[in-house]
Amino acid sequence: MEIWVNPACSKCRSALSVLDAAGAEYTVRRYLEEPPTAHELRSVLDRLGLEPWDITRTGEARAEELGMRTWPREAGERERWIAALAAHPQLIQRPLITADDGTAVVGRSEAAVRQVLDRRG
Repeated sequence: MEIWVNPACSKCRSALSVLDAAGAEYTVRRYLEEPPTAHELRSVLDRLGLEPWDITRTGEARAEELGMRTWPREAGERERWIAALAAHPQLIQRPLITADDGTAVVGRSEAAVRQVLDRRG
């Protein structure tokens, strides 16, 4: 599994602690240093079953500058949102965990992280 983290984020550190306590094998991706491509974002969104606006931190200063709160949340605008997330990875909700079974979760709670662990079998 892979976990996208911002080391300065307490939710990310908490998710890593849960994974470590469970003895999980994972790869850390510091997504601010190694931003995901639009293709990778589409793939993760498909795995999450979410739309890009669902994982956007609209309260961030950059989102405010872009006026994202007023952007339409509809299929025709999906690529605009994805392009913004790829260009400004700080806007991506964190941590994101992609599991080996093809699923993914936004691991902001211990329960969400445990979902991934429980599916490992």
